[in-house]
Amino acid sequence: MDFNTSLRRAIKTGNVILGQNETKESIENKKAQLVVVAANCPKQFVEYLSGSEQVKTHTFPGSGVQLGRACGKPFMVSALAVIEAGESDILSLSR
Repeated sequence: MDFNTSLRRAIKTGNVILGQNETKESIENKKAQLVVVAANCPKQFVEYLSGSEQVKTHTFPGSGVQLGRACGKPFMVSALAVIEAGESDILSLSR
């Protein structure tokens, strides 16, 4: 599975939320199926995720800028939540 391809397909055909605040809200509302964080995501948010066992997480090996590029966005993305995968196989990722 190519992560970047799967991520782009999820963004195009499913429902993906970008940003820490929106991602945290989707976790609290039990809507997030998978959370992806950049390697340089702020420590406080990563600690919040480690205490939240109800959602699968994946750490993107690159920076927030690289994760933004992988999403096809011209800005930094430190965290995102996959609500619906659409035609993507991205939910096969796990901790």
